[in-house]
Amino acid sequence: MSSATVLQNYINGEWCESSATTYLDVTNPATAEILAKVPIGIAADVEQAAKAAATAFGIWRRTPPGERVQYLFKLKALLEENFEDLATTITQECGKTLAESKGELQRAIENVEVACGIPILMQGYNSEDIAKGIDEILIRQPVGVAAVIAPFNFPGMIPFWFMPYAIACGNTYIIKPSEKVPLTMQKVMQLLAQTGLPKGVVNLVNGAKEVVDAILDHPAIRAISFVGSTPVARYVYSRATANGKRAQCQGGAKNPVIVLPDADMAMTTRIVADSAFGCAGQRCLAASLAVTVGEARQTFTAAIAEAASTRVVGYGLDQGVQMGPVITDESQARIEQLIQQGIAEGATPLVDGRQTKITDYPKGYFIRPTLLENIEPTSTIAQTEVFGPVLGLIHLDTVDDAIAFVNSGQYGNMACLFTSSGAAARKFRYEAEVGNLGINIGVAAPMAFFPFSGWKESFFGDLHGQGHHAVEFFTQTKVVVERWFQDWSRQF
Repeated sequence: MSSATVLQNYINGEWCESSATTYLDVTNPATAEILAKVPIGIAADVEQAAKAAATAFGIWRRTPPGERVQYLFKLKALLEENFEDLATTITQECGKTLAESKGELQRAIENVEVACGIPILMQGYNSEDIAKGIDEILIRQPVGVAAVIAPFNFPGMIPFWFMPYAIACGNTYIIKPSEKVPLTMQKVMQLLAQTGLPKGVVNLVNGAKEVVDAILDHPAIRAISFVGSTPVARYVYSRATANGKRAQCQGGAKNPVIVLPDADMAMTTRIVADSAFGCAGQRCLAASLAVTVGEARQTFTAAIAEAASTRVVGYGLDQGVQMGPVITDESQARIEQLIQQGIAEGATPLVDGRQTKITDYPKGYFIRPTLLENIEPTSTIAQTEVFGPVLGLIHLDTVDDAIAFVNSGQYGNMACLFTSSGAAARKFRYEAEVGNLGINIGVAAPMAFFPFSGWKESFFGDLHGQGHHAVEFFTQTKVVVERWFQDWSRQF
């Protein structure tokens, strides 16, 4: 191996070496610089983490909620004190712009804030005298050991959709970051250690598929959270539930935005461009298809082509850059192949971002914004999640046609409508079959006190991350029916 830093696991309150014998380079996608080496862990690492978490659970679940959240208050303060360093790390390993990294980290902090309300959020309820002298109570208790299998595209945010709620509810936790972007969570664990959180309450295991399978199979791990592609989400959900675990698995997306003729075109263009090309299109709420209705076609097409062709692409730490690289050279090749396939199927490349070279960063994995017109609704490019800065244009005649197109897709993560018509907006809100819906919004990302929804092939499970859904997911209900005879309870 080279002299690059070899990352460690964090188990039972201590940094420790993995049992792995193989390692991957952690690469800056803008410069191709090797930042560190991450161990491709094995099942023994998961066994060690699960044992530590299971041991810690016995004491942690008996810690009052008001005391548990004190560690989260400390973590919030530490995240804010180290905000710039964490955001820089996200950009270095993930590629997004510094402004995008800061926005991501702010969302992480917001979830910590919401989870601090657990003393109220996990309260149960009761009814007196369901029959004479008999009372009934519902209480929430923690599930046990839980784990997150996190993706590469939001290394600082997505673990926080789950982890703060899990530990605030009295569970213990295992984080498996993406092997492509493990550095941010290394720093978060260092901050968690500074809070004085008891040993074993939160653990970190690096690795790839063997570690994932070990998490899904381990009998001590009772709940699984996952975010990634639909095929892997389906696999994780199926294997986890077959092993008797509860699971929430966020899958892929192909998010359409509808533009009506009465939309504010200048505002709509800015918002759609940010949605489609922000984070280099590598997010599950990126706009990937723009559906123009009626007379909106000509005006919007010209405006979005201008926005795509003038977007500044480069290293996310450089001033003025509006879009960074994609995550790996394999992703770059896959996206460019899908663009070519779309053209072969009849799409017209109004703006073609392939073969991009940035002068100061010739080894970076860059693709400029790409705009494909005349996409057939049934074509491969219209139905495949590209996960890159590619926006397809489809034209339909009516809003009914547009909503029908939205509902015909296999995914149901997000759809947005741009209009000045309240009637059209209400119709869309009522009829669109998606979990996250935007009206004159390009990225309908729920705040931390709302669940991050998703329908159809975009989500497997019942309860989502964030807010009340997270509290329900990380607790199990117990209903108590009790009677105390008069001479026992000294009734009067």
